[in-house]
Amino acid sequence: MIEPAARGAGRVITLLLAEDHHLVRGAFVALLGAEPGIEVVAETGRGDEAVRLAGELRPDVAMLDIDMPGLDGLAAAERIAEVAPACRVVIVTGYGRPGYLRRAMAAGVRGFVGKDNPAATLAQVIRQVHEGGRYIDPELAADALTMRECPLTPRELDTLRAAASGAPVSRIARELHLSEGTVRNYLSSAVTKLAVENRHTAVRRARDMGWL
Repeated sequence: MIEPAARGAGRVITLLLAEDHHLVRGAFVALLGAEPGIEVVAETGRGDEAVRLAGELRPDVAMLDIDMPGLDGLAAAERIAEVAPACRVVIVTGYGRPGYLRRAMAAGVRGFVGKDNPAATLAQVIRQVHEGGRYIDPELAADALTMRECPLTPRELDTLRAAASGAPVSRIARELHLSEGTVRNYLSSAVTKLAVENRHTAVRRARDMGWL
């Protein structure tokens, strides 16, 4: 799904790359850096570091993986929109999870594409979003239309997100400023709605669906 792009200047596009797998990141840097009109100005393996670099360097485009330490790519995209509003974000992912697509669009991401695409395709997506267009993987866009809505409330999602590290209820309660009983109720409700055995399985199911 490609929206028409605005006319853009022919200058070099500065690119920030964030990918936690060193070998994959190195391949992206080498391949995209060799593309005409694209200059990789920074690279990192952490989402929080990507936000810092975006604020300091103000690149034209940031290409982010979803699964990274510090901050995931979608949370990093939201913060980059605050610290570097002119920077356009492209998400690259190895997961075909439509829930991620919905979160990406809500975060203001301009491109959403699979990692398995050739460098020439990724470069074209970067150019497209830099010029004011949008690129969304067609298969993910089609899947998103038929994906069921998340049955969990925002508070249930917050509680599962806090539980993802394996933290005890007492710590989750302090983190979210809730009583321990309320945390247990939210976790129990999430487990019931997702028809799973426990909160750990609930976290995995929610992640698989792209809701966390």
